[in-house]
Parts: sequence; C-alpha cells; structure tokens
Amino acid sequence: MYKYIWILILGITVAFASCKKPDEFSDDNSLKLAFSSDTITFDTVFTTIGSSTRQLMIYNNNTENLKISSIRLEGGNQSQFTINVDGESGYDFSDIEIYSKDSLYVFIRVTVNPDDQNTPFFVEDRLIFETNNNEQIVNLTAYGQNANYIIADQYINGFPKFKIVADSLQVTRWTAERPYVIYGYALINSYGTLVIEPGTQVHFHNGGGLWAYSEGQLRVEGSPENPVVFQGDRLEAYYDDEPGQWDRIWLMEAREGYGHSINYAIIKNGFIGIQAQTFLKNNMAPLNINNTIIDNHTGMGIYSNLYNLKATNFVISNCGSYGIALTGGGEYVFEQGTVANYWNKGTRTTPSLFFNNVYQSPLDGYGYAYNFYFEMNNCILYGNKDDEFNTDFYPGPDTTYYFNNSLLKTMRRNGETFNNYTECLFNKDPKFINKDYDYHLDSLSPAIGIGNPLYSTGQLQFDLDGVARGNHPDAGAYQYVPIVEERSRK
Repeated sequence: MYKYIWILILGITVAFASCKKPDEFSDDNSLKLAFSSDTITFDTVFTTIGSSTRQLMIYNNNTENLKISSIRLEGGNQSQFTINVDGESGYDFSDIEIYSKDSLYVFIRVTVNPDDQNTPFFVEDRLIFETNNNEQIVNLTAYGQNANYIIADQYINGFPKFKIVADSLQVTRWTAERPYVIYGYALINSYGTLVIEPGTQVHFHNGGGLWAYSEGQLRVEGSPENPVVFQGDRLEAYYDDEPGQWDRIWLMEAREGYGHSINYAIIKNGFIGIQAQTFLKNNMAPLNINNTIIDNHTGMGIYSNLYNLKATNFVISNCGSYGIALTGGGEYVFEQGTVANYWNKGTRTTPSLFFNNVYQSPLDGYGYAYNFYFEMNNCILYGNKDDEFNTDFYPGPDTTYYFNNSLLKTMRRNGETFNNYTECLFNKDPKFINKDYDYHLDSLSPAIGIGNPLYSTGQLQFDLDGVARGNHPDAGAYQYVPIVEERSRK
C-alpha cells in the first residue's frame, strides 16, 4: 500500500514540476521569433501630433525559452518612432524573456517632425530584434504632413476658448497648400471675413470648431473637383467614420449684405455639422448651403435658431439626433436634397426633420414665438424611424410649411387640414444604392422622375455630381444614371 502512495506522490510532484517554466533559456541561434507583421504602417500623421498606437505581437513558437538580448529602434533616440515594452517607453530594451509557446506585445507610436514640405512625405525606421546573435527586423513606415496649426489662446466667460483668425475689417484666405489643424475654436470676429479656397482640408482636434461671431462672415468656396473638407485630426482608417471627433461650425448672424455661404464642402464626423444661430436679433442676412455633404454627426446635421437659410444639392446623412432641426422661427428653403438618416451607432429617438418657432432669448431667458416659413422641394426625407418629421409650434405667429414633389417618410399628413403637401410620395423606400453611405438612386427607386422642373432651374439644372437633370428631375441630390449604379455595386 505504501508503495502505491509513494508512486502517487511522485506522480503529483512530476506533474507540478512539468507545469513550471524552467529558468533555462536556449542559446541556440537557429531559433527565431515570429511576428504578427513584418511591416507596421501608419497612415498620414500631422507633424508634431502623435499618432494612434500600433501593436506588434512577438511569438516564441519554439519548444525552448528565449531571451531577447535587444529590442531597439535603428534610429535610436533620433527616431521619430517610440516603442513600449512591458509598460516602459523608450528606444532600446534588453534581456526580454519570452517563454516557449508564449507571446509578447510591443506598442509603437510615431511623432513626425515638421519640415518645409507642403505635400505628404515619408518617414521610416527599423525595429531590430537580437536573439542569440540572430537579428530579425520589422519595418516601420509613416506618412507625414505639415500643417498650419491654430491653437486657441483667448477665453471669454460663457464661450469656448478661441483664436481669432479673421479680425474686424480683415479678409483672411485659407488655401489648399497645407491642412489647417485647429485646437479649440477658430474665430471670425465681427466685420471680419474668412474665405476657404477649393481643396482646403480643415481638421479639428477633439472639441474644436469654427466660429463666426456676430456680424462676421464665412465663405467656403470649394469646387466639384476640390471640395473643402471639415473633419477631425485623426487620419487613421479607424476614424474614417467615427462620429463626434470635433464640435461644430457655429455661425451667428451675419451683417446685412455679407451672408454666410458654404459651397462644395464635406462636413463629417463631428457633433453638429452646422449651427446657424441668431444671438441678439432677428437675422435676415442669409446662409446659403450648396453642393454640400453633412455626414455622420453624433448630434444634428443642421441646427438653426431664428435664421434665414437656403440649402440646395445637399446630402445630410446619419445623425444621432435630428438631421435638420429648425427652431425659434425663421425662413428656410431646401431644394434637391437628400436627408437619409440610418444612424446605427446608438438609439435615435428624434425625427430627421423638426420645426418649432420659440426663440429663447439670451438676454432675459424668456421664450418668444416668431413667424416660421419652410419649403422643401424635390427632396427625399427618409430614415430608419417610423416617422421622420415632427413640429412643436407655439400658437400666434404665422407658421407655414410646404413640401412639394418630395419623397417623405411621415404619417403627419393624415391629421393635417391644409395643403402642406403637393405631389409627394409617402413612406416608400427610396432604394438608395447603399443606405449606409451611398445615396445615389437604384434603378427601381420611386424617387426617379417625381421632381418638378420649376425647382431645378439655374445651378440646380445639375445634380451634386454635375449630372444634368433635364426636364424630368428626380427627387434628392442625385439624378439617376445607370453607370453610377453599376460602378457603386462593384
């Protein structure tokens, strides 16, 4: 019996011993490490701004334990890359143990130093691993881009931190030579003008925005080939469709004869695309938005407060709250536009289009009702809610709204007694090529041909792609063209 007890004890001891990792490390130089990739690539990185972190997995697939004598950047402390091993950052690490069949993380960042180039440039280094006199290499590459940095340096109580980029009686022009990277708010002061030329890239750091103060003026002058782009300052692929990276374009009342204009722009991945807001008075200087895409905002696409606004050839898509919220009264015309709200990054409880006529005064805090006028012509209003339109009007002032030759997702017409709708289609799927990102029309779309040519004159003879609408315009920003459908499906 004792014999069997000793055999059992010996077996348990051997079992425990076999689970323990021995302290010995092989010096066999034929044993090599394996890596999750032989090249770590960073997308375009603005100079002086650290990239996101990339990770490299190191594997010891051998039956022997190994000690990595050195993990180092070839460029040493002059490298624009840094590495993190076991929670420590630096350029060179030694005697890193990696057991048999185990793995190890190395985290890599890059900060690109500025130079005098306007176009993106290439930086590289090599990550060198030495194990038992055996050298292995992982390549590191990044594309750098110099930029114009605008860093907020002023603060007034009750307002966000800002830097004046166009002072009173000053006209400032932003060009496409280098991107603009904004920390805080870039401010257009009263009686100042900011002109943004075709192809200019405007990037906002977290919480940043562009602000036209009372009686300042913003002119965005993109072109079909070179739109002006507003987005966050993280250019890695992960951030391509990540909303909420920056705050908003905030436009207060413009002075008479100097209204705001936004033409051929892409405004994406913020909190609010455009906020047009009267601060102290009824604003009659218009905001004109033409040939513009407002996409993927955690809040609203367009938010207004007692404003005079006209939008044509526009797309507003995928907003976590309202696509368009028109409040406090005002005058609004929307023509040949597409509002497509298929927000899928959370629960949306609000419709894509909302009106009210109550203006909250910043002076006394009271609400005042104003006249409200609205037209939507040759447009599409659709999304993933059962009803994409609602109002909340205070009685007294004139509240007039018309929908003409548009495709709408709403049940409101059933309870309305006056003629708000003329030749509209209701609750019919517009059949976009892709409801998540491509709002061209499928060949079976009911929006084809329902537009009225009276609303597609002048510049609206051509759609957002420059395609002629002819005598039978479709509803929405895009005229159906078979070749567009075919290309989008490839």
